[in-house]
Amino acid sequence: MTDQNALRYTAEHEWVLVEGSIATVGITAYAAAQLGDIVYLDLPAAGTAVAGGTVVGEIESTKSVGELFAPVDGTVVEKNTAVEDAPELVNSDPLGAGWLLKVEFTELPELLTLEQYNALIGE
Repeated sequence: MTDQNALRYTAEHEWVLVEGSIATVGITAYAAAQLGDIVYLDLPAAGTAVAGGTVVGEIESTKSVGELFAPVDGTVVEKNTAVEDAPELVNSDPLGAGWLLKVEFTELPELLTLEQYNALIGE
């Protein structure tokens, strides 16, 4: 599990781990709990250009279908095929093995801190 203080967050309930020019993206534990048991993921392929704030994928659960938003402008360099094969990883380890995408970006937008995200979700 990743240290939550090392992450940045979006209002759409994604977390972002920045390492150089690569942003690893996943959904927060809060989002995973709200969705319920995740059964299917539709993620963009490596090489796909994404724009921050736009829908880039879908997350289907037993309760609903949620949208995955890109937190940064850039190009997908890797998607987590393990979660496509075993979507339950997003529920069991949302901040670790349940990551979704790695995006190479040129500019990092303003993202929320853990404290700001917790205030957003009322924790």
